[in-house]
Amino acid sequence: QVQLVESGGGLVQAGGSLRLSCAASGRAFASYYMGWFRQAPGKEREFVAGIRGSGSSTYSDSVKGRFTISRDNAKNTVYLQMNSLKPEDTAVYYCAADLRPPNVVVAGLYDYWGQGTQVTVSS
Repeated sequence: QVQLVESGGGLVQAGGSLRLSCAASGRAFASYYMGWFRQAPGKEREFVAGIRGSGSSTYSDSVKGRFTISRDNAKNTVYLQMNSLKPEDTAVYYCAADLRPPNVVVAGLYDYWGQGTQVTVSS
């Protein structure tokens, strides 16, 4: 069983930065693939970035070059550094975990989710 708690969301102007954190409880954190998803009002939850226990990462095209995912296995925490934020990045951001998601961009394949943190980017 894994429990995830996100933090770090807030209101920021376009062009600004935010750093999200996701603290995980439970054992064997390093064994889990960790993903960040987001969901804007009226839209489906979409993949943002993901990272393996080894540190290899994947990004959606919409955030590549602006967002960076990282993890600290000693602290059971995964981060999402978001730079050059745009109004279209406004959404609730969720942290997710799964041992071996067969397709890392599909939200339904993750076993564990956090409660989400709101990110609002004003123009």
